[in-house]
Amino acid sequence: MSTTETHHPLWVAYGQSGVVGSIRKDDGGYTVTMAGADAAAGTYPSMEVAKSALHSHMTPGSDWPEFREH
Repeated sequence: MSTTETHHPLWVAYGQSGVVGSIRKDDGGYTVTMAGADAAAGTYPSMEVAKSALHSHMTPGSDWPEFREH
């Protein structure tokens, strides 16, 4: 018997004050969830679009976050 485990990459976004959100790759695209949110902010077709969407959900004037894969 073999077991298939699906790995869904996760990137955590860090701003000046710590974690601001995350992006998870799944079959539907790249899903953005902001830190502390109960629901995802949206799913996007590419990583670059997801990064921009995450940044747009941050406080206006925020610097671009650092993304680290986990």
